[in-house]
Amino acid sequence: MGQRLRRLLLILAFQWGVVDLVAVQGRAFGRQDEEQKCNLYEGSWVIDSSYPLYGASKDCSLIVGQGFDCLKNGRPDKDFLSYRWKPSACDLPRFNGKKFLERNRGKKIMFVGDSISNNMWQSLSCMLHTSVPNTNYNFMEKPKNLFTFLFPEYGTEITWLKNGFLVDLVKDKEKGRILKLDTISSGDQWKGIDTLIFNTYHWWTHTGSSRTWDYFQVGTKLIKDMDHMEAYRIALTTWAKWVDSNIDPSKTKVLFQGVAASHVSGKGCLGKTQPEQGAEPPYPGVDIVKSTLRNMRIPVHLLDITKLTQLRVDGHPSIFTGRGASFVDCSHWCLAGAPDSWNELLYAVLIGN
Repeated sequence: MGQRLRRLLLILAFQWGVVDLVAVQGRAFGRQDEEQKCNLYEGSWVIDSSYPLYGASKDCSLIVGQGFDCLKNGRPDKDFLSYRWKPSACDLPRFNGKKFLERNRGKKIMFVGDSISNNMWQSLSCMLHTSVPNTNYNFMEKPKNLFTFLFPEYGTEITWLKNGFLVDLVKDKEKGRILKLDTISSGDQWKGIDTLIFNTYHWWTHTGSSRTWDYFQVGTKLIKDMDHMEAYRIALTTWAKWVDSNIDPSKTKVLFQGVAASHVSGKGCLGKTQPEQGAEPPYPGVDIVKSTLRNMRIPVHLLDITKLTQLRVDGHPSIFTGRGASFVDCSHWCLAGAPDSWNELLYAVLIGN
């Protein structure tokens, strides 16, 4: 690697305000040796009496969707509201919504992904709104699948673009729904954004009637079925190539919202009221994400939330979704709750101390 390119990459890493390691060209760049000692994603959940940061019904009834407002839906226990993520070797900076908006004045922040991205987007929008409660805001759903929370005083847009696969899903009159693993036609919506937070994982794990495609396609070859994680790897490589070819890292920060663990197997999350403790086994898909990011040309920060979420078996809506006791949701997350800590990590990465 030439000295000029190495110097540029280092400058970009510093501009990010990155507080842990950033993967670039398979090498790790950190701001300072001292900061490298703290892995933000190794730690534990601790009770904090100053949490939650907001009340979903009281402060954010227009933001938080019914399925995420677990208290409103009758959840009787409340400890899940008071946990914050504590890295083992440091403390996360306290979330300061006004500072976040000031630093992002006139900028656009976009979450691109599935309903787990929606979870995180709703959380951030609510955290910001409650930080500046007297500031006007606008909520817009335009065009289809694009949801924006706008703070006019700051000119800051917080957007969620619903896109569960990142690659193309098309409908064919004869074949049905075709998931094209090697093409992206919606990328123009990602251009001109100051901070992009991508996410895709959960839709790739669906089987049976919950599966939203009929065929995979690579090139001209249609495939009725294949290993879903292999399909995920091909699609993520397609996304990485798009980002490398279309994003200018001096203008746009790119993050990948890591794999959020679900707890649908075994006893699931039903009746769980406390986080788990200790080590967790490797989670499917995580190595694919990390390998893909390591091989990218531009710096992409991984919000490595997998272990955080593996521990939070208590953080799901469970039967408290508003859809009756027969429906159990162990994939999404209560708000207030665990996604607020994901946004505290986002704040640490983008704003730092």
